[in-house]
Amino acid sequence: MDQAPLRLYLIRHGGTEWSLSGRHTGRTDLALTTRGQDQARALERVLRAIQFDHVLTGPARRAQDTCALAGLGGSAEIEPDLAEWDYGEYEGRTSRDIRQERPDWNVFRDGCPGGESVDAVSQRADRLITRGAALRGNVALFSSGQFGCSLAARWIGLPIIQARHLMLDTASISVLAYNPDHPDLRVITHWNQTWD
Repeated sequence: MDQAPLRLYLIRHGGTEWSLSGRHTGRTDLALTTRGQDQARALERVLRAIQFDHVLTGPARRAQDTCALAGLGGSAEIEPDLAEWDYGEYEGRTSRDIRQERPDWNVFRDGCPGGESVDAVSQRADRLITRGAALRGNVALFSSGQFGCSLAARWIGLPIIQARHLMLDTASISVLAYNPDHPDLRVITHWNQTWD
């Protein structure tokens, strides 16, 4: 019997102090707020109805804690490529603050000084997509907002710059899959759904 086709459930971590204030959080390992923990627990009600064949989580505490509170921590594997952008010199700063110095700055076009380039993030996303191509069934991916948008753009064959048109709320679920009528065509079937 054939296994089910691949479906990637892209799950953004619950809220942190910096996600509330809009500060770029790449390598800073922040805990979930109390509300962020509640958001993660609310995901469990949705995710328990899905049989996951694989569970991958980014290395950040916020992603791992969301995974655990959502009920999937016991089967999770840490995937370094699910890490958020390395914001370098922009770590902990808001986009509004950065744009006072660089009025037209966009992370998806410009990357971050002292951090990751757009090409580096694109390569990470493409590695995940290649790894996913070898899997079947439902795969949970716990990650962060701007990397999640970057992954979705690459999933449908777009350059990272197009991720600027996407947005992920904390504790949201999005689904990346294949079109059943065109099995080689990658699509986004659900985007940025929340339950709190």
